[in-house]
Amino acid sequence: MKSGSTTTEAPSASAECAHCCPRYHEAVELVGKRWTGAILYVLLHGGRMRFTEIAHAVPDLSDRLLSERMKELESRGIVERHVSDGTPTRVSYELTAKGRELAPAMAELKTWADRWLD
Repeated sequence: MKSGSTTTEAPSASAECAHCCPRYHEAVELVGKRWTGAILYVLLHGGRMRFTEIAHAVPDLSDRLLSERMKELESRGIVERHVSDGTPTRVSYELTAKGRELAPAMAELKTWADRWLD
């Protein structure tokens, strides 16, 4: 090596082992769970929606699985469930402030998908 010159070598994979952030992993697992991303996308663009409206907006999603995902999103504070008084009882869902904060991430994912996926 010449005097005064420097070389920069890329660290080897073993020298710099990347660790996945637990919170990042949890977020990806939550949003990336089958059908959850589609449900969130529909609610971000549809506002407050009834169960049947969500089911129609996400083709091929079974009622059982939609119910399971909505309960999970509600328990995580991402979706709020509203029950109206009267007969018949009507149930609707909307994103909480926590859920709406996913909008920029979902928009970026949509942009990426439009660009790179067929």
